[in-house]
Amino acid sequence: MDFTEKTVKENLIFDGRILHLYKDDIALPNGHPAFREYIKHQGAVCVVPLTEANEVILVEQYRYPMKCLTLEVPAGKIDPGETPLQGAIRELEEETGLRGGNLRPIGELYTSPAILTEVIHMYIATGFTGGDQHPDEDEFVRIVTLPLAEVVQKILTGEIRDAKTQAAILKTAMLLQQ
Repeated sequence: MDFTEKTVKENLIFDGRILHLYKDDIALPNGHPAFREYIKHQGAVCVVPLTEANEVILVEQYRYPMKCLTLEVPAGKIDPGETPLQGAIRELEEETGLRGGNLRPIGELYTSPAILTEVIHMYIATGFTGGDQHPDEDEFVRIVTLPLAEVVQKILTGEIRDAKTQAAILKTAMLLQQ
């Protein structure tokens, strides 16, 4: 059986700077009509900066929707005309000041595929050099450096709840074990 849902009519409800909310009329696989509400997003990147001492450079920042501080891998949206790799290089330098080195792709993450088109491209960064942070005007981040094993433990105990950070860190830890 083909499970594909077919778009009958795309309906833009809200057109924001980053998010674009739709409520589309669709046809279900059995032909019956229905609707789907979802948000289009241009995509994002995240980077696990890993030092030679097996430490991870993280950023701590306030996340307004969750009303709390979070500990995350450096990340951000892909700018128009930018490749995921270019976005990863830019975000890493903006948030941490780190530049150069080697960025290795480790996969893609669908953050919430039932309601959001966002795809996060994940990377591991090694061999970088330090520099000055230059975050966006509305971005306030603190750099935190922790051993990879400690970051994994913080994920397992629920202290780190950010999905992209969990996925990228756990994937990094598993890849290093192979």
